Amino acid sequence: MTLEIGVLGYRFMGKAHANAMARLPMFFPDAPEIERIVLVGRDEEALSDAADRLGFSSVSTDWTEVVDEVDVFYNLGPNHVHREPSIAALEAGTPVFCEKPLAPTLEEADEMAETAREAGDDVPAGCAFNYRFVPAIQYAKRLLEAGELGEIQQVRGRYLQDWLVDPEAPWSWRNDEEMAGSGALGDLGSHTVDLLRFLVGSDDLAGEIERVSGHLQTFVDERPVEGGDETRSVTVDDAYTAQLEFENGAVGSLEGTRVAAGHKNDHTIEIHGSEGSLQFSLERLNELEVLRDGNRGYETILVTDEDDPYVDHWWPPGHVLGWEHTFIHENYEFLSAVANGDAFEPNFDDGLAAQQVLDAIERSDEQGEWVSLE
Repeated sequence: MTLEIGVLGYRFMGKAHANAMARLPMFFPDAPEIERIVLVGRDEEALSDAADRLGFSSVSTDWTEVVDEVDVFYNLGPNHVHREPSIAALEAGTPVFCEKPLAPTLEEADEMAETAREAGDDVPAGCAFNYRFVPAIQYAKRLLEAGELGEIQQVRGRYLQDWLVDPEAPWSWRNDEEMAGSGALGDLGSHTVDLLRFLVGSDDLAGEIERVSGHLQTFVDERPVEGGDETRSVTVDDAYTAQLEFENGAVGSLEGTRVAAGHKNDHTIEIHGSEGSLQFSLERLNELEVLRDGNRGYETILVTDEDDPYVDHWWPPGHVLGWEHTFIHENYEFLSAVANGDAFEPNFDDGLAAQQVLDAIERSDEQGEWVSLE
């Protein structure tokens, strides 16, 4: 059986996923056969050009004509476009893969997750937290589940970028609350929250996040509109910080910004337990720093051996992988789940759980106090 794929969105994430789909049969021969049938967008001329480059056989400017005609629907549009097409596809029985954050608001995310539950596990609804599929992160999860670090006591997550350092950097939809929901908090913080939930969120480790204290800050209130003389207001945060408390009493801190000069895509996770610690940085994504067994310093593990997660599909040891490979692993898992009628994680419930934390951080900032998750 060949899965016919429809994709909404053809820019940043559209390219990343089209690239992943093109490489699946080359490196994952057991992946289901797929055909990139239709690419969806608004600008017909740009859409046709993108379809030629990304390997799609047709285009559409109306997603309503697509969601019930394909075997799988990818929703890679801006945040405010996530809810309606995804819900329509699920109600039509079409598996959905949606970009993160799941929605601009908690209410919309809740509605999407409820629709996914009603559709059932045989209609997978995946949320695009691709960093779960970094081999070093999968390796870290194995260590944690094996109890290598002991009782989890403290976690740290930070995601630093610098693409908005320049106050003259042009305004985009990511600077608008109506379209994005939030700024660095949703754009970057959703990834960090999901990774921490993935790594330590089980009852045997730290459990779920119970309460938060957060702060959001906007440094540039207006930005120029590209190609014109006008400016538009920035209505989302440029940076956020938060403190966390987990179910088992572990504590944590989060930090995210798009105005950290010198940091291009610096996503760092630290986990400290009673018997050891680990550190991961996306800018060195083939490495995991691990301290255990009473050692005085960290050991750097190069996660490129054949018995490391996913690496048997790639190159000899030491021939490192990159950011794009996370999407190939993610697409392999999701499309395999669709073909086999299996459940997939991270799903819409995971997207909702991350959104609940983001919403609590926003409410904490507004109220100036700790906020418990509902």
